[in-house]
Amino acid sequence: MRLILIIFLILFIKLNSFGQVQTEWFPSDLNIQPFTAHFLEPKAGFQYLFDLKKVRIDIGTSRDIIHWNSNENDFSIGADFFTYTRARSEANFKFPVETVDYLFGLNGGFKNQSENGEWGARLRFSHISAHLVDGYYDSKSGSWLSGRESFVYSREFFELITYYKIYGLRVYGGVTYNIHIIPNEIKKGSFEAGFDYYHDYAKTSLFTPFLAYDFTLTGIDEYSGNNIISLGIKFGEPTSKGFSILASYFSGKSVHGEFYDLNENYFTIGINLDI
Repeated sequence: MRLILIIFLILFIKLNSFGQVQTEWFPSDLNIQPFTAHFLEPKAGFQYLFDLKKVRIDIGTSRDIIHWNSNENDFSIGADFFTYTRARSEANFKFPVETVDYLFGLNGGFKNQSENGEWGARLRFSHISAHLVDGYYDSKSGSWLSGRESFVYSREFFELITYYKIYGLRVYGGVTYNIHIIPNEIKKGSFEAGFDYYHDYAKTSLFTPFLAYDFTLTGIDEYSGNNIISLGIKFGEPTSKGFSILASYFSGKSVHGEFYDLNENYFTIGINLDI
């Protein structure tokens, strides 16, 4: 963490040394928009997981602290704070919380825009910890459900994603490296590729349909693929704040740390407040 802060401080001093650079503190929009189907992105909403009969509740935000603009180039430094929670759906509108994952960290972004399109990169340094919650504990038997005991899940990682965007289509690829991880049987590296497409067919339209896909190669003993496909409608500008109604399909290892070794396949439908 100290190394990241030092790098950001050097970048801050260097960029501000150039007179032609414009500086904006706490801008209203993100320099690098979240990658739609990438799971570790800021979300504020919920999705119902049909095959598992669960509800996932996401509460998170990313905020850019500072932007630097120089001609066609934009630089940024920001921070991320997420929780993503899984709850069980029961009668009488009850949702006992089973597990929750917490993420916080720093990010740096670069973006270049020209008549030939847009390309850029985002580097993040983050911490994730995961916990089983009382909704997964049976107080009558005095044990966790499904015989699954709570354990320590924690990791600190660097994530680098680069992308190219043209005509509403953004294609990206990236790599994640865990510098520290518990359980240590999880492989330190993972690899990712995907796209999102927002069909902005009418600038005056109240909504924009979108399609997105993310493939992530992760490993425990062996590498395997996680797939997320999302489609929906966004109300608001494609590259700014808005409200989305979406449906998704997920297959692969669980996105929740306490269930990291379980294979899951399910369809979802939900809403999200886009930042």
